[in-house]
Amino acid sequence: MISKEKLEGYMVNLSLNYEEISENTWLINDLNKGLENVVVLVNDPVVVIRVKVMELPDSNREALYGELLKLNAQDMVHGAYGLEENNVIIIDSLLAETLDLEEFQASIDAIGFALSQHYPVLAKYRKKQ
Repeated sequence: MISKEKLEGYMVNLSLNYEEISENTWLINDLNKGLENVVVLVNDPVVVIRVKVMELPDSNREALYGELLKLNAQDMVHGAYGLEENNVIIIDSLLAETLDLEEFQASIDAIGFALSQHYPVLAKYRKKQ
């Protein structure tokens, strides 16, 4: 299992703004890097990185699901879009035992990239406020 100190060291090395919100769970909020409410959780034997992207809309869900599947197949380098309760999330699971800085950074960067680049595609499906 990866140690708390090692994982926090990765976040420090990447200059991420984060806080520990519970044992083995951190919240990254770094708007300069396009990361907001990204949760990092150590759940041995994996490190899970996840972020809520949006609530599921009341209508047009089939089109949204198709769009998410296309994005997973064509654009997601690390992780994938998924559904959790009534939300669209991005989730990535990394093997804790062998996790190194470069792999952690690649996952964080890919999630930040997806959040920024896919926003225009997914925005048309967002619930109207």
